[in-house]
Amino acid sequence: MPRHRKSPRIARQELRSFLHPHPSGELLLPSGELLVSELVTNAVQHAHAPRDRLILIRFHLAPNRILRIEVHDADSEKPALRAASDSDEAGRGLLLVHELATEWGCCPRINGIGKFVWCHVSPDRSAA
Repeated sequence: MPRHRKSPRIARQELRSFLHPHPSGELLLPSGELLVSELVTNAVQHAHAPRDRLILIRFHLAPNRILRIEVHDADSEKPALRAASDSDEAGRGLLLVHELATEWGCCPRINGIGKFVWCHVSPDRSAA
C-alpha cells in the first residue's frame, strides 16, 4: 500500500477481510485493528524512505488463535519505545503496541531493504 495518511484505514479493512471467515476473528478484531493502525501510521509518518516506497502488511492466524501482524517499510531504523508526557499530542503508538500485544519486535528484511515490525495478538488480551 502507499505511504499515505489513508493507509491505516486500508490496513484495518484488510485485517477485517482477513479475519472475517475465522471463528476467532471477532475476538481478535478490536486489538488487531488498533495495532495494525498504529504500526502502519508509524511506517507512514516515521519511515525515512522515498515517498514511492510501499508499505507491505502481512497477517497470519496460527492454529492456537494467535494473530501475527507484520508491517514492512523501506527504512532500516528500528522504532524506539519512548515515554510521552501528559501534554504530548502524539508519541504513544508503540506504547499501545507494547501494552496490547502479547509480544512484538522489529527485524531487518532478509534479502530486501528496510525492516518489518511485528506483533502478536491473542484473543485473551482484547482492547475492548
